[in-house]
Amino acid sequence: MTCTDDVTESKVLLAEYDRLKEEQKTRIGFRDNLLYFTLAAATAVVAITAESGQSRLLLFVPAICLILGWTYLANDEKISAIGDYVRDRLGPRLGELTSADGAVFGWEVYHRDVAGHTVRKRLQSAVDLFTYLVLPMVCTTAFWCSPVVQPLLLLASLGQTLALAVLSLQFLRRTER
Repeated sequence: MTCTDDVTESKVLLAEYDRLKEEQKTRIGFRDNLLYFTLAAATAVVAITAESGQSRLLLFVPAICLILGWTYLANDEKISAIGDYVRDRLGPRLGELTSADGAVFGWEVYHRDVAGHTVRKRLQSAVDLFTYLVLPMVCTTAFWCSPVVQPLLLLASLGQTLALAVLSLQFLRRTER
């Protein structure tokens, strides 16, 4: 008997499932920590700006939010893609192999159908938009209203505003899923 005799397609699929769920768990932790880190970094910039009186420092907040917001979205997309793959490909294939009566990996479907799922998803989107759009736009507006707006920084802030609009559209697109 060779060690390949113990390898079945079902075992391979279950091993793939375990690895995917581990990756998903890691990405969820990283994504959620990005939100806290973004808020902490923005708070630090606002505090330093208030202490120094240099309003141009406020333009670091949109830059931080853009970088961390894109990273947040990229992780969120991978988290969702893993769930979709398990639900739409891996589960049905394992179900065929095992002749299962019901859905394999039922949690992947069940948690989406629980009462309040849509409301929670929309509330999370509101938090995301506040963190990655409203907060940096408040800082940008405060910069625009400051007495010493330099033309080059104004141009940079307009570019950031455009990039924030694109990021916001991506967050809204994700909400619709």
